[in-house]
Amino acid sequence: MDKPIDRRNFMKLAGLGGVVFASGLAGCAHMAGSASDASNEDFFFVQLSDSHWGFEGDVNPDAKGTLKKAVAAVNSLEVQPDFIVFTGDLTHTTDDPRERRKRMGEFKEIVGALKVPTLYFMPGEHDASLDRGKAYQEFFGQTYYSFDHKGIHFVVIDNVSDPSASIGDEQLAWLAADLKPLADDARIVVFTHRPLFDLYPQWDWATRDGDKAVSLLMPYRNVTVFYGHIHQENHHMTGHIAHHSAKSLIFPLPAPGSQPKRLPLPWDAGQPYRGLGFREVTAKPVRAEYTLVEFPVQKG
Repeated sequence: MDKPIDRRNFMKLAGLGGVVFASGLAGCAHMAGSASDASNEDFFFVQLSDSHWGFEGDVNPDAKGTLKKAVAAVNSLEVQPDFIVFTGDLTHTTDDPRERRKRMGEFKEIVGALKVPTLYFMPGEHDASLDRGKAYQEFFGQTYYSFDHKGIHFVVIDNVSDPSASIGDEQLAWLAADLKPLADDARIVVFTHRPLFDLYPQWDWATRDGDKAVSLLMPYRNVTVFYGHIHQENHHMTGHIAHHSAKSLIFPLPAPGSQPKRLPLPWDAGQPYRGLGFREVTAKPVRAEYTLVEFPVQKG
């Protein structure tokens, strides 16, 4: 990227393949605390997902360059985000444990070039399902955890390390304990890889016990979920909880059930990188609102 991306001009970029989506939902703007409280000041973070480092195929002839282009694009933002989150499938699956670790090491080296020092990771099934997250944890640490930032409680849920696509009783008990101290109007953001609801189970676009996680979250009035896995934008509501999927950095997938098989959309030489991108999320903790801006991956 030759010049910084000016966030004030994001509409021009969004027109190249993204949208602006405000997740300030009815019932989700309850005021709590003082607007002057510095811990509740507005901020933004960036979500990247499904880079599948190690993938090779004609659906992306620039498979070894797309992640690097995304890193350069984020670095070129005129204002840097508070943090960056990667919502899974950092690497492409392989049966070879040595190759799996090689890809994770290469991925970590590439994203190490990001200017933002605070990075959060979580596994996708390509990273973790074959060894229940063993290699992933060697490189990136815990597969599920929580943290707080400027008035928002962030929760990372692992619904991929179990090859049955389940969260599991142990993690659900942890989630219940993590949420228990929070007020019912707490601002909560959940990151996960698979959707927590049944988007299209025939294509593995679901979590077997995701309804249990949603039930634990339902008593809280201000919850938003960001996830990956389906390689496209999708916006869905379970009750008052908004779920937003992210585009991929490697290849787009078809809309749920729109074709017989879940096959990547073909590369379009006339519009390279079409359907690929990353997301900027501006958080307004006092109002419990999130504005989503989609940035396309572009030629270097």
